[in-house]
Amino acid sequence: MTHRTTSHLVGLIGTGVGPSLTPAMHMAEGRAQGLDYVYRPIDLAALDIAPDRIGEVLGWARALGFDAVNVTHPCKQIVLRHLDRVDPVAQQLGAVNTVLFTDDGTVGHNTDTTGFAHGFTEGLPDADLDTVVLIGAGGAGTAVADALLRLGCRHLTVVDLDVDRASSLARELAQRHPAAQVDASSFDKLSVLLPDSDGVVHATPTGMAEHPGVAFDPALLHTDLWVADIVYRPLDTELLQAARAAGCRTLDGGHMAVHQAVDAFALITGITPDADRMSRHFRQLVENRAH
Repeated sequence: MTHRTTSHLVGLIGTGVGPSLTPAMHMAEGRAQGLDYVYRPIDLAALDIAPDRIGEVLGWARALGFDAVNVTHPCKQIVLRHLDRVDPVAQQLGAVNTVLFTDDGTVGHNTDTTGFAHGFTEGLPDADLDTVVLIGAGGAGTAVADALLRLGCRHLTVVDLDVDRASSLARELAQRHPAAQVDASSFDKLSVLLPDSDGVVHATPTGMAEHPGVAFDPALLHTDLWVADIVYRPLDTELLQAARAAGCRTLDGGHMAVHQAVDAFALITGITPDADRMSRHFRQLVENRAH
């Protein structure tokens, strides 16, 4: 029988991580599982530590007895070169958001991409993935794109204000997923793309409390389209409201936010957490912050 540790010290490394809901979500599930689970934000900006010193920060965390850390903006890519091993999915993606401190060294994983995949399967079961448009080619968009292609998307079009960035991501995705057709496009082509698409995923900051609005013309939404948003503050974005009004099936950003934490918790503790309980707690946290 393997020994299961009941005490865990975990951190969240990044800039501006103070308001993150992830620590509260992890610690509540830890308590529910009977664990002594402490999760602390480590805000590089507040500590005046440059992101490129992430390797040192990992060393300090390990020396101070941390069992694992989550890594967020702007360190998800920089951290790769400071790890001993990287999970194949994270290696392909070129980004890590979870680092385990093991007897064999530091091991990196990416639960953003697995979290989106699990959340999508949960919230939009049986959604058609034949033709999908992804809006946003940044870090979140990259994680989402890989998840969609692993789930079986046959034709993915990446749209970004920076068409060069969209083209670059499309080329990388096509190399990683040769069975799929992946291309890039611009916002002015959405009027041609969306009528013939099965679904659209929005992965830009537009719609967040501090960036209100909708990234594209909601008049392009139609009943045969499913719509997923990765923004979760607020959970009910203007895009999702417009999508429901147009008769679309929708997926809010809470699914990805919860399932990236579910997957990270499982990696850190070796325990499969109660995803429904974590989701209920997360949605309560979002609701409380909104008032």
